[in-house]
Amino acid sequence: MGLKASASRLSLLLGALLYAAPAFSADLMQVYREALTNDQQYMAARAAAEAGREKGPQGLAGLLPTVSATANTVWNENKYNGTNLGNKVNASRDFNSNAYNVNLTQPLFRWQNFMQYGQGKLQVVQAEANFAQASQDLILRVAQAYFDVLYAQESLKAVRANKEAIGQQLEQAKKSFEVGTVTITDSQEAQARFDLASAQEIKAESDLEVSRYSLRVIVGKDSGELNRLKPQAELKPPQPASMDKWVDAAVQDSFTVQAQQAAAEVAAKEVERMRAGHYPTIDVVANYGKNNSALSFVGNDSLETTARNIGLQLNVPIFQGGYVNSKTREAVANRNAAEATLESAKRTAALYVQQSYLGVVNGLAQVRALDAALISSISALESNKLGLDVGVRIIIDVLNAEQQVYLTRRDLARARFDTLLSQLRLKAAVGSLGEADLEQINPLFEAP
Repeated sequence: MGLKASASRLSLLLGALLYAAPAFSADLMQVYREALTNDQQYMAARAAAEAGREKGPQGLAGLLPTVSATANTVWNENKYNGTNLGNKVNASRDFNSNAYNVNLTQPLFRWQNFMQYGQGKLQVVQAEANFAQASQDLILRVAQAYFDVLYAQESLKAVRANKEAIGQQLEQAKKSFEVGTVTITDSQEAQARFDLASAQEIKAESDLEVSRYSLRVIVGKDSGELNRLKPQAELKPPQPASMDKWVDAAVQDSFTVQAQQAAAEVAAKEVERMRAGHYPTIDVVANYGKNNSALSFVGNDSLETTARNIGLQLNVPIFQGGYVNSKTREAVANRNAAEATLESAKRTAALYVQQSYLGVVNGLAQVRALDAALISSISALESNKLGLDVGVRIIIDVLNAEQQVYLTRRDLARARFDTLLSQLRLKAAVGSLGEADLEQINPLFEAP
């Protein structure tokens, strides 16, 4: 019994310590590393990159020799009925014949194979650029989902605080109406505001659940509590502070542009590959074979032959029904389309980097303005509360002032998250966004 009692007390103690332990929250880097192994979109991009890397060996194969071998074994049953020097001859012979042959072909001049080799190397570049872009997209998607959860929490917090304040004002309005110090209008106005705040709370709770689920889709599980952005987190302006330099970098270094540049070069080589259908080809051809069979139908004599040969083989295409010309025209049209898509990608990259740059610059200005507006809103709220106490303000004035404080706090949180996201997007636009950038902003967050 003593042992059982001790074990029971130990279990209770461990349980108490477990429930008393502080809950840990996940930071931005932890969520990102979970996404690296669980996000299906990223895993699909990684598999696509692995497949794209095989284009290199496939292109090289067209320049290397090909070797093939054939072999056969045949059972023969032969009967011979005839005459030999006036004598009738009836003979039969059953035997097995065997043969094998080895062929080697080494291309010396096949222009289409040279073009395909160049295409293979470019397609590897394209696959790597696409995967690099997918890696950047994962960072942006994680940051966006993470910030959306925090913003939804801030919105819900503001709505609940607003509802609580309105509830207090409603109770005060009802008591004041009962003693005759305020009119029924003040009480009804407070009740209307409270009902509206209740509806806003339901929507804010729904938005938070949707945001959490969006993050769960990327991470593969519920991330629990998240670290919050510090109230005094310092947001830095873009460096260099010249938008033109960012635009120039985006047009050259954007992974989207790099991928499309490789695609345009592949399309250009495809034109040459199709035209090569008119060109002659030259190959080195070598053959080695051995055949073992009967020498005649009669007797037991056998014959074994061995053949070895090597030489050059020239193949000159003359007419293929217009197929080569048609494929060449098709390749030219595809090349023109790829070049137009490349130019569009450059313009889109320039536009995206301009939007991101302005998002950072204007976001910083908006954060400063909302910081000042929050201070002013809090001061105005205190003034309205004091005015209500001395009778120069009414309840509706206090409610409006409180609502303004909560709206300003919500807008400030949105502006700070948008500015951080614009910083990440700006680096992604020039192809420089990486895990180190998340590590750089991760200290701006703290446990709730």
